[in-house]
Amino acid sequence: MAAQCLIREVNRHVGESVRIGCWLNNVRSSGKIVFLQLRDGSGYIQGVVVKSEVAEEVWNAAKSLTQESSMYVTGTIREEPRSPSGYEMTVTGIEIIQIAQDYPITPKEHGVDFLMDHRHLWIRSPRQRAILVIRSEIIRAVQQFFDERGFKLVDPPILTPSSCEGTTNLFHTKYFEEDAFLTQSGQLYMEAAAMALGRVYSFGPTFRAEKSKTRRHLIEFWMIEPEMAFVDLEENLRIQEEFVSHVVQSVVANCRKELETLERDISKLENIKAPFPRITYDEAIKFLQDNGHDIPWGEDFGAPHETAIAESYDKPVFITHYPTSIKAFYMKPDPNRPEVVLCADMIAPEGYGEIIGGSQRIDDPDLMEERFQEHNLSKEAYQWYMDLRKYGTVPHSGFGLGLERTVAWICGLDHVRETIAFPRLLYRLYP
Repeated sequence: MAAQCLIREVNRHVGESVRIGCWLNNVRSSGKIVFLQLRDGSGYIQGVVVKSEVAEEVWNAAKSLTQESSMYVTGTIREEPRSPSGYEMTVTGIEIIQIAQDYPITPKEHGVDFLMDHRHLWIRSPRQRAILVIRSEIIRAVQQFFDERGFKLVDPPILTPSSCEGTTNLFHTKYFEEDAFLTQSGQLYMEAAAMALGRVYSFGPTFRAEKSKTRRHLIEFWMIEPEMAFVDLEENLRIQEEFVSHVVQSVVANCRKELETLERDISKLENIKAPFPRITYDEAIKFLQDNGHDIPWGEDFGAPHETAIAESYDKPVFITHYPTSIKAFYMKPDPNRPEVVLCADMIAPEGYGEIIGGSQRIDDPDLMEERFQEHNLSKEAYQWYMDLRKYGTVPHSGFGLGLERTVAWICGLDHVRETIAFPRLLYRLYP
């Protein structure tokens, strides 16, 4: 009786007969031999069917298979150095589950709209599988990093009565008789959790109702948001660079085949190790002005500005101490220079833009009260947030990493639409 196994496990079964549940990725024949390119989600293997060595019904079954047909294949595993996986299967039996008819995605070129309409099928392709495997490894590495350092995972609500950066770009809904919004960040709730648990992080979906069609933006995306009590900006930056280094090196160590499938320059990723370079907003403005960019002090950076700065580095770079006027109400001013705040954005190399935004938070209740007035924020909606400064306020810091932009950078992708299984874009809610 052949043992049931996954393709990724075949190295344990060399010389043995195994049974694999799989789909046909591709097929080619050479006279009296059929080569089946098989996949089961865990990997790929070539099954070789030799007419003279199998029963007639097995040969006929092999000849009848079409792209994405499903089956159980039985055969003997052998080492094959010329194979990408290092192994092949000599097929002895085929049990067809279904013959797929007229599979719409063929080896020919398809337009992006067509592929997005068939995203539920497109994710079966080797390239899309590789991206999703790397995304999964990034998530595993994120959780490992924080869990090993004593952070506690806390889940903030998705339905909220208020926002951390105003309600302009939020999706509005009704919560029975009240107004509610889909969250754009779990940060404020993580601040509350940090006051209870010390060091915490959240990992979940966030929503931005921005009518943006850039290659860097999704409407629904996932954020990792740590928050840390008794941590200043300097320690915050150190944790960020260690965190990103850990995630990238975990992908390099555990997803080399997938990176090769994507034709990613792995040497660039191997170089991503802490510490990372730092420049101030002032230095960034001077650099941009000296290099032909017409941008005054006090203006926020756009994609061209971030790309120009990143091109000077082969690692992520921190830009620190932005003007108070262009940053969120909760960021702490620099005590020596209140017109800038104790914050930093981490800009990824190779033109991928900001992947982390973080800051030290205001812990002075009087100053927070002033900020509420300046930003016309509802005291009633934010009373619980003010309580954090009223009952045992402490210095604290945090940051947020956008998962999809990070996946795009590590994978070397042109657009974030490939970084999640079912992307939500400005004009796309299907499938």
